Amino acid sequence: MALPFLFIVLWGSFVAAIIDAGRRDEAQPADAIVVLGAAQYEGRPSPVLRARLDHAAELWRRGLAPRMIVTGGRGVGDTTSEAAVGMRYLAQRGVPADSISMDTQGLTTSQSMVAVRRLLVGKSNPTVLIVSDPFHMLRLAILARRLHMVPLLSPTRTSPISSRAGQQARYILAESVKAPYAMVVGAH
Repeated sequence: MALPFLFIVLWGSFVAAIIDAGRRDEAQPADAIVVLGAAQYEGRPSPVLRARLDHAAELWRRGLAPRMIVTGGRGVGDTTSEAAVGMRYLAQRGVPADSISMDTQGLTTSQSMVAVRRLLVGKSNPTVLIVSDPFHMLRLAILARRLHMVPLLSPTRTSPISSRAGQQARYILAESVKAPYAMVVGAH
């Protein structure tokens, strides 16, 4: 009887940690602002991706990093990558294109974070200001630390996911499995 109880307590602690990480905004100077990809539609960012990019552009305007990294590969049937759409969107909003690096291959959070680390190869323990949805923050912090980066979390507050309680709950429940997995297995 103690083992199921222990499992429930452990799972509940991850749910609480996911919610807590999503409420924090640690925006401060960093080596790079990292924007995690989300869907794009025929070269236009989805509402979720647009919210992330708008938040990152604001952090850029505040002068918090000299470099921006956008992630996200091409899904089945896509003609362009999420990262390319993100780069174009940010450049249209005043971020100099030569300050933006892209990971166009990553199709998962883990793959994207490995690519971010590769893009920052010359830096020892680089500080990364990570932009995504609130539910995503804990796993991103875990992966960043496992890849020898110092994570600073800055979740977007304008994502459509955040405004829909049911959808947000589904993402948090999914993360309650993915975050412990990232802690045990790490990035690959």
